[in-house]
Amino acid sequence: MEPDTFDLAHVCLRPLLLSDIDDFMVWATDERVAKFCTWEPYTSRDAAVDFIQNNAQNCSLFRAICLGDRAIGSMSVRSYSGDDKARAKTAELGYVLGSKYWGKGIATKAVKQVVEMAFADLPDLQRLEALVDVENVASQRVLEKAGFQREGVLRKFLIMKGKSRDMVMFSVISGEVKA
Repeated sequence: MEPDTFDLAHVCLRPLLLSDIDDFMVWATDERVAKFCTWEPYTSRDAAVDFIQNNAQNCSLFRAICLGDRAIGSMSVRSYSGDDKARAKTAELGYVLGSKYWGKGIATKAVKQVVEMAFADLPDLQRLEALVDVENVASQRVLEKAGFQREGVLRKFLIMKGKSRDMVMFSVISGEVKA
């Protein structure tokens, strides 16, 4: 299925499987995809296998973004837990999408799907937030179109790839989710 001929109805979320390794390597090795991610582009299939086998355990929700049966990206929802009781009802959303699928509405549809899934599957969840690099304007638009509110810029919030980065905080609250 070519990216210019797809129907958004064919976009779905499902578990990322080891059988998706070839699809995963297409986007996970792309420097453009990894530019605003905390990770460097993957260079080995072994590292990719390790990620697929072990990353889901660190997330409340982890899904492949699929176009038909092809994994073209991923979504993660990580709950805050442990000693941070003040943030126990909050989770952070992350997502990545293969560059040839950018600007086609796929990320927005997938974010909307995972928001519904997160609030349905995590009954104590009250707030879902996403941090986006200030330079990643396209990802900011995805979140706005998916119903997230821009809350503000967190200056020099994290060090990513050796540089202090300003991040934009977005959130959606459980009562704001549209059916």
